Amino acid sequence: MSNPVFNNSVIFGEPKNRRGGAATAHPGQTGAPAYGSSSSSPYAQAPYGTPPAGTQDGAQAADAAQLDAMYNAPTATTADTKRLTYDDVIMKTGGLLALLVVVAAVSWNVTPQMPALWIIGAVVGLVLGLVNAFKKNPSPGLIIAYTVAQGAFLGGISLAFAGMTVAGGANLTDIVFQAVLATIATFAAALFLFRSGKVRVTPKFTRWLLIAMVGYLAFSLVNVVLVWTGVLGGWGMRGGTWGIIIGLFAVGLAAASLIMDFDSIKRGVEAGVPAKFAWSAAFGLLVTLIWLYLEFLRLFAILQSSD
Repeated sequence: MSNPVFNNSVIFGEPKNRRGGAATAHPGQTGAPAYGSSSSSPYAQAPYGTPPAGTQDGAQAADAAQLDAMYNAPTATTADTKRLTYDDVIMKTGGLLALLVVVAAVSWNVTPQMPALWIIGAVVGLVLGLVNAFKKNPSPGLIIAYTVAQGAFLGGISLAFAGMTVAGGANLTDIVFQAVLATIATFAAALFLFRSGKVRVTPKFTRWLLIAMVGYLAFSLVNVVLVWTGVLGGWGMRGGTWGIIIGLFAVGLAAASLIMDFDSIKRGVEAGVPAKFAWSAAFGLLVTLIWLYLEFLRLFAILQSSD
C-alpha cells in the first residue's frame, strides 16, 4: 500500500497487513467469513429478519402470521445494514472537496494581509493528517478540521506559486486553473483505468510503487535541505529539464496511488464494512488528490519559469 490512510487501516488494508499478520481471504471465497457473519467479531450481527435471541426455537415460537411476514420481508439493503457503499464515499469526498475549495479561495484572498496563514495551515494540516491516518475509527470532526487547514495551506501556496509565474507574463490564476484541470483529468483517467481493469493492483505493482515513493521522498527531502541551506538556488535539483522529468514522475506516482486507493475502497465495500468508514475513504482520497494537485502546481511553475 502507498497511502498511509488506507495502509494502516484494518478495514481497507490488504489482508496480510491486517491485525494478526495472517492473510485473510475476501468474503465470498472458500473459508472466508463475511463481515456480519457470526464468525466476524468486529461487525457481527444477526441476519436480517432473524427472531430475537433467547428463544429456544424462533420458528416454533412464532405464529403463522409472524413467519409469513418474515418470509415476505424485503431483502436487506446496505441502508438497512449500515454498510459502506460507493455512494457514501462519493458524497463524503464531494463534500470535503467543496469545503476545501471554499477555504482555499478565502485563503487566496486573505493571504496578502495574513501571510502566515498558509504556513499555519500547513503545520496544522500535517498534524491532523497524521492523527487521522493512525486513528482506528474515523472522526468526522477531525477530518473536517484537516480539510479546513489544508484549504488554508493550498490557497496560500497556490498564490505563492502563481506569483512566480506573473513575471513571465502569465495571469495570476493561469497556473492554478491548469493544476486544477490537470488534477481532475488525472483522477478521471485513473478511475477509468481501474474500473476497466486495464490497470490491476498486483503485488508487483504495490512493491514497485512503494519503492518508487520512498525514493522520491528521500530525493525531495534532500532537495529541500539543499535549497534551504543555500547550497542550491531556485528549484534546486528540480530546475530545468530534469525538474520537468522529475515532476512528471511524481505525477505518475500520485496517479498510481489513486489507483491503489480505489482498490482499497473496493475491498472495503465488498467486505461490507460499516458505513462510518466512508469518512476514512474520503479522507484517504483527499490526501492523494492534494498531493497530486501540488505536484501539478510545481510542475507548471517550473515549466513557466523555464520559458
